[in-house]
Amino acid sequence: MVYIALLRGINVVGRNQVVMAELRAMFVRLGFAGAQSLLQSGNVVFSATGTTAPKLEQFLESETHKRFKFPVRYFVRTAADLKRIISRNPFRREATEDASRLIVFFFRTAPTQEAAQRLRAAIQGREMFSVDGKAAYVYYPDGQGRSKVGSTVVERFLASSGTGRNWNTVTKLMAIADAI
Repeated sequence: MVYIALLRGINVVGRNQVVMAELRAMFVRLGFAGAQSLLQSGNVVFSATGTTAPKLEQFLESETHKRFKFPVRYFVRTAADLKRIISRNPFRREATEDASRLIVFFFRTAPTQEAAQRLRAAIQGREMFSVDGKAAYVYYPDGQGRSKVGSTVVERFLASSGTGRNWNTVTKLMAIADAI
């Protein structure tokens, strides 16, 4: 089965630095086939058998901590999960016209509808947002850097930690997964 691992809490320079070549090498050493990374921010597509996404999250967090000596959170999805997230995107026009400003947040547990309503009520700007299972879509028409609804606010209101990727990255990860 093809999986996509989204890492949170790593950097390419400075603190918590992880070189993608070293991360891919770790995946290969652990016996995962076809390990490919995208960009320098912690995205790995790979194949594994006989396991589940939650088990992979725990295993990869443990192995990454052993290898790099600091904690890293993993959010693992199957290729089918990612395909479903893409197909259920409520902001199709924005994804086509302004993909870099559409962010998908990946969570381990699904935020409640009550939490989503609280976040919706707190949004004072032009941001648009939707929750679907363990994913939240946020469109930042004025850019994420100018928004008062950054990732910290999204996580606080949804009471769940996660990691975000822009739409371009999400679709590129899907293309890699489809090719494995």
